[in-house]
Amino acid sequence: MDLQLDQLRALNAAVTEGTFDAAARSLRVTPSAISQRIKALEDAAGRILLQRTKPVRPTESGLAVLRLARQIELLAGDAARELGDVDRPPGRPIRVPIAVNADSLETWVMPALRQAPAGVCFEIHREDEEHTTRLLRDGTVMAAITATSSAVQGCRVKRLGAMRYRPMANPRFARTWFADGPSAEAYSIAPVVLFDRKDDLQDRHLRRRCGQPVDPPRHYVPSSAGFAEAIRIGLGWGMLPDLQTRGGRDLVPIDGDSYIDVPLYWQQWKVDSPALSGVAGAIAAAAAEALSDGPRR
Repeated sequence: MDLQLDQLRALNAAVTEGTFDAAARSLRVTPSAISQRIKALEDAAGRILLQRTKPVRPTESGLAVLRLARQIELLAGDAARELGDVDRPPGRPIRVPIAVNADSLETWVMPALRQAPAGVCFEIHREDEEHTTRLLRDGTVMAAITATSSAVQGCRVKRLGAMRYRPMANPRFARTWFADGPSAEAYSIAPVVLFDRKDDLQDRHLRRRCGQPVDPPRHYVPSSAGFAEAIRIGLGWGMLPDLQTRGGRDLVPIDGDSYIDVPLYWQQWKVDSPALSGVAGAIAAAAAEALSDGPRR
């Protein structure tokens, strides 16, 4: 199978940008050239690689070729960087798409990315840590912060530490709903705040604490800052990471020293890329300072 570099770049650009027109602008060619290159790539592969929808989407076969295209693009960017000034890499910057859970993004990841190698541009996909591996599998991202310790095929994995979460509430809310302590009865009627419908952390605490199914009133606030604010103003209780509550006086724990540690792992493609390795190093260094050791699994 003879796959040409310009064809692979056309496929990558089409999926990244969403349309042939946008891909053409990105690569500074015509939409017709993008269409011809992708058609030639499909002929060489012997199968359809893209669904011509808006936005365009890779087929199952297209995902395999897309991963190859993005790995080659990464390595080509590394080579260009080595051949030029490190601080002024020739050509386009190296694009590194990564998946990060909202709480890590809100607290410790952004300062870490500031320490990444020069000439790297990030495309950050916010996703729950239990689901970021899906983005690795389909080639959407090159690396991810995940709660999964098992390496995705074609990836390597490194443990970062754990984020520690505690059930927290506004002091007035705690006095109103938990006046007699954190009983199963109180938990069954006290409103709770969840990030979204994938968020199982509060229910995990309820199962552990109550020993029986409870279904309290629920608020859904799909923003890390908004989630914390909803708890601070007394909309409900919720599990907040220590990194968001240290030094604050407007929140109190509602269940003694009860907490849940969520282990975090860094997974990345098995590619010998200085740029990707530099990003991994910056993430690992920041995690060592920000995260607890937590339980190993």
